[in-house]
Amino acid sequence: MNIFEAMEQYGHEELVFWYDHTTGLKAIVAIHDTTLGPALGGLRMWPYDSEDDAITDVLRLSRGMTYKNAAMGLDLGGGKSVIWADSRHDKSEAMLRSFGRLIQSLGGRYITAEDVGVNADDMAVIARETEFVGGLKETSGDPSPATAVGVLEGMKAAMKMAFGSDDFHGRTVAIQGLGHVGSLLGEMLKEAGAQLIVTDIHPEEGKQVAERLGAKWVEPQEIYGVEADIFAPCALGAIINDDTLPQFKCKVIAGSANNQLKEPRHGLELMRRGIVYVPDYVINGGGVVNVADEFHRDGYNKERAYARVRAIGKQVGEILTRSQKENIPTQEAADQVAEHRIRELGQINSTYIPE
Repeated sequence: MNIFEAMEQYGHEELVFWYDHTTGLKAIVAIHDTTLGPALGGLRMWPYDSEDDAITDVLRLSRGMTYKNAAMGLDLGGGKSVIWADSRHDKSEAMLRSFGRLIQSLGGRYITAEDVGVNADDMAVIARETEFVGGLKETSGDPSPATAVGVLEGMKAAMKMAFGSDDFHGRTVAIQGLGHVGSLLGEMLKEAGAQLIVTDIHPEEGKQVAERLGAKWVEPQEIYGVEADIFAPCALGAIINDDTLPQFKCKVIAGSANNQLKEPRHGLELMRRGIVYVPDYVINGGGVVNVADEFHRDGYNKERAYARVRAIGKQVGEILTRSQKENIPTQEAADQVAEHRIRELGQINSTYIPE
């Protein structure tokens, strides 16, 4: 990979590599855009197959955070970090604290939070070395519940567009991934009356969740082709691609995974097939909205944060309507909203105000 070409392609400001031979830590921080404020985005710990895979993931994820934070109306830029390791076997206090020192060295340009492979306890360890951490237990806590609430509200908006009703009774939802968000979303959907089909790459834990939800279990590669009204991707990205597109039998795709489209053209193909796709960085924005409330001038307020999270449904509805009126893919409609805000506020930020 030509790293500078990749940064130019995605529009990044900064890419930081950190290696600590004493702990085995291999970490990358990508700061995409700080027009709206310091870059906020979670930390992902994942056993990537290659260095290029890790770089590609952090570049795509951090760009997505810029658009997510802008679309959510937050005064925050976009960033992301990854640790190239297996969270089940490699994680240690020393490794996490070393990562914290990396974040502190950036001087506040990047604020980290919880994502795949890490939890609130891990963030507390990282916070022993840096002040630039969100989502701690004593503040906004685990972002997963807020993310799940936002996904549910966005899903309702998509159902109104596709079916004319947001009633889950008689509807089938296929959930890919039963981690923190996927399992919470499953519980909410079950309570709302939906029938569930589920899968996860960790079958032992996944089947236990499926049993608790009263859901039908299928193997990971079977989930794309199941008969369902809604497909909810709640695992990793790039799952809407040339191989999976012909398999979908759903009318709505709405889930918490980041970067669900492998390429933008796949969003256009979904539109051609009559599938309502809810742009991932809008529907899954509940977690970052909840974390961002920590930086309110009055401090964190859960009621205020969750009121904004529940408003994601209205925002999704507006984007879907815009897509329909302008006959453009939904992700293009969402991008227009985010890019307009960045351009508009970027003009204000160009004026120097002495501190």
